[in-house]
Amino acid sequence: MIVEENASGRQQSPSIPRRIFYGPTELRAGWRLLIFLAVLAAIVTPLVLLGNHYQPIGFRGSLKEMTPGILVFYDSIKLGVVLLAAFIMSRIEKRKVGAYGLPLRGGTLRNFWIGTAWGFGALSALLGVMWLAHDYHAGHVALRGRELIYYPLAWGVAFLLLGLAEEFTFRGYGQFTLTTGIGFWPAAILFSLLFGFGHSGNSGEQFIGLVQVVVIALFFCFTLWRTGTLWFAVGYHAAWDWGQTFFYGTPNSGLLGRGHLLNPMFKGPSWLTGGSVGPEGSYLHIPLVLVSTLLFVMVYRKRMPYPDRSALKIP
Repeated sequence: MIVEENASGRQQSPSIPRRIFYGPTELRAGWRLLIFLAVLAAIVTPLVLLGNHYQPIGFRGSLKEMTPGILVFYDSIKLGVVLLAAFIMSRIEKRKVGAYGLPLRGGTLRNFWIGTAWGFGALSALLGVMWLAHDYHAGHVALRGRELIYYPLAWGVAFLLLGLAEEFTFRGYGQFTLTTGIGFWPAAILFSLLFGFGHSGNSGEQFIGLVQVVVIALFFCFTLWRTGTLWFAVGYHAAWDWGQTFFYGTPNSGLLGRGHLLNPMFKGPSWLTGGSVGPEGSYLHIPLVLVSTLLFVMVYRKRMPYPDRSALKIP
């Protein structure tokens, strides 16, 4: 507990207002999160007002089809906004921005590339089971010429930005801050539910798909808890979405993408194939995540500390 000294030099307990706003070492987590949300609102509000007046052609109305340009436009803004808000908080809190989940120190980016391999591999395994059940066929190659160069790169950039934006928004500053207040897993459950809610507005999304989104969000939280950073989750997230939208050409959270490599065909029931939601809406997705979690524990045997002790103001 913080102990204050009065004019005579004697120690005394901190005042009630100070105990309400401050913990042993700094402003309490709840207040820090509220300040972060206020900073976000101050940045986002003028952007929303500006966007309502100058929304680009092709971006109006409900989104029915994804394109790389649309994702790059929106997710670069989302990522920039949340990183700017986190940077402002890092100045207030006297921390490095990397403490909130995306450090750039040596070796951390290795988990990103491992995550991409896991994400694409997990999706391929899921579709492989459907193929063995004769409920999925990859179809023919739909792209020709320059499209074979443009679309894989464009979708790669788009989903890298999406992975960074969504992971840092739902498992970055907020997860770090609430972890210091209420603990890691209560915060993880809260933000995973918010992550699922954030997908509820997608065209074609269904309840089972939202459940699967929450499940994979908890898996991403587990990888953060185990590795100490968001890089594995960013890689997995980006590669899974890239595989669905571009490589295999399946729906992604209820949305189809323009410029996909394959034209797949699904013949099985929606509970198996995922229907309009896409593979992540398949009932097989939850067992897949459980298997991925077990494999992850076997590969990442040593747990890295989260939050990093250097970012905590330990008395």
